[in-house]
Amino acid sequence: MEKVNIAVIGATGMVGRTLLKVLEERDFPIKKLYLFASAKSKGKTIEVHGKEYEVEELTENSFRRDIDIALFSAGGEISKKFAVIAKNNGAIVIDNSSAWRMDKNVPLIVPEVNPEDIKWHNGIIANPNCSTIQSVAPLKPLHDAFKIKRIVYSTYQSVSGSGVGGLKDLENGVKGLKNKKYPHQIAYNCIPHIDEFLGNGYTKEEMKMIEETKKILNDVSLKITATTVRVPVKYSHSISTNIEFEKEFELSKVEELLNDFPSIIVQDDIFNNVYPLAINAQGTDQVYVGRIRRDFSIDNGINMWIVADNIRKGAATNTIQIAELVLKEYYKKI
Repeated sequence: MEKVNIAVIGATGMVGRTLLKVLEERDFPIKKLYLFASAKSKGKTIEVHGKEYEVEELTENSFRRDIDIALFSAGGEISKKFAVIAKNNGAIVIDNSSAWRMDKNVPLIVPEVNPEDIKWHNGIIANPNCSTIQSVAPLKPLHDAFKIKRIVYSTYQSVSGSGVGGLKDLENGVKGLKNKKYPHQIAYNCIPHIDEFLGNGYTKEEMKMIEETKKILNDVSLKITATTVRVPVKYSHSISTNIEFEKEFELSKVEELLNDFPSIIVQDDIFNNVYPLAINAQGTDQVYVGRIRRDFSIDNGINMWIVADNIRKGAATNTIQIAELVLKEYYKKI
């Protein structure tokens, strides 16, 4: 197995450190590893595979070396500037921010769902929004089989989706201290507000889910609406998904399709209180689906409850899976 040179940008952040952990867990074939972050993190050391690596300050000269794949997790503004520099220096960029997701020239990839899109990348590949990743995995086999007509998303998103600041707000709120990250107290509360509000009354997070779902499933005809809510849970997002199909279906076939799809685990035994829980999804790489039932208010409708760890499958693990796909489908090195 040929090894490659990897750079992690934003290596000291929550997702950045998880990227390194997942690289280690999946025994990714690394020849050389470079870690980059802001000036305040320069000189810090991080251990990977038993070896200490020193964090470098990210500059315009950082990519003037042999880097095969650059994993970005440092925010949209950093990605907009430095992803192009990395690409122009020969690296394939896999970006975790929202900077490139809706660019028509940049593929938006969930490896289980649309791996074929990797073939038309032009040096930059986008990792979808965390909530979108876990949503489209179960949607894909159902869309192929029954043709989805309309989707209604209602999310229950953990505070880790806001990074360290979100976790601190929850922990401090439980202690009775004032919040700093969120506009309202998150402890013992739900906030129907993730990211900025737009002129249409939706938030950016809601529009991300709507537009990214269409792009990943390659179907602009889909009718989608979303309400995204921050809840006092540390890790893992939960999503209530209502789906209307064009074709008739049997629930047994729905469960069969989901059970057979990569990365999905069906947990649906309501009489024994078995259904996906955020606390159980934490630290795992699977997408859990349960509470699968007909929506009797419409023809050909179902409801599903979808749960996944937003830092792992919703960010770091999906990024590494894309990198593995790059090696397998593009470089042919695995």
